[in-house]
Amino acid sequence: MGDAHVGLQARLMSQALRKLTGAISRSKTAVIFINQLRMKIGVMYGNPETTTGGNALKFYASVRLDIRKVDAIKEGNETVGTRVRVKVVKNKVAPPFRQAEFDIMYNEGISVAGNLLDVATDLGIIRKSGAWYYLGEERLGQGRENAKAFLKANPDLMREIEQRIRQAAPELRGRIHYDGSAGEESETEAAATSLFDI
Repeated sequence: MGDAHVGLQARLMSQALRKLTGAISRSKTAVIFINQLRMKIGVMYGNPETTTGGNALKFYASVRLDIRKVDAIKEGNETVGTRVRVKVVKNKVAPPFRQAEFDIMYNEGISVAGNLLDVATDLGIIRKSGAWYYLGEERLGQGRENAKAFLKANPDLMREIEQRIRQAAPELRGRIHYDGSAGEESETEAAATSLFDI
C-alpha cells in the first residue's frame, strides 16, 4: 500500500454519497451501512475508536448507532441470542444520545417479550424478587429466559402488560404495537419511534 492509496476510500465514499443522496431521497429508500471500529494512534485523551471511510459517511448519515454486545443469551451450552447495548451517536429525525439495551434472538430478531419484560420491570408493573418475576401474585418464571418463554406462550398476558405499560408511560401511547400494527401516530411519526419500538 503506497502513498497513492492513502485516503482513497474516503474520497470514493465522499463522491459516491454526493451522487447517491438525491436518488436515495427520491426513491424513499433506507440505506444501512455497517462499519467496523479502528483505533486512532497516539490518542491520549478521549475515545481512541474511530470508523473507517473518512467523514463523509458521518456527515450524510441521518442516524448513527453504536451497537455493542453486552452478553450472550444461552440455553444450556447453546448460544441462542445476544444482549446488546445501543447508543444513538447521531440522529437527525429524533432526539440523539439515547441508549437502550435489548435482546437479539437468533432466528427471531429483537425479542418483543424481552422488551416488554424489561420496560414493565422498570415501571414496576412486573416485580422481580431474587430470580423470580411476578405480575401481581402470579409467578411468570424463575430467571429472565423462563419469564420470557412464559410471556411468549401467553399472548393475552403480553397484551395486558402492553396496555399497562402504555397507561403507566403515556409517552409510549400510539407507537407501534408489539405485534407490528401501527398505533395512533402518522407514518412519519411512527418512523421516528424510540428504540423500545424497533
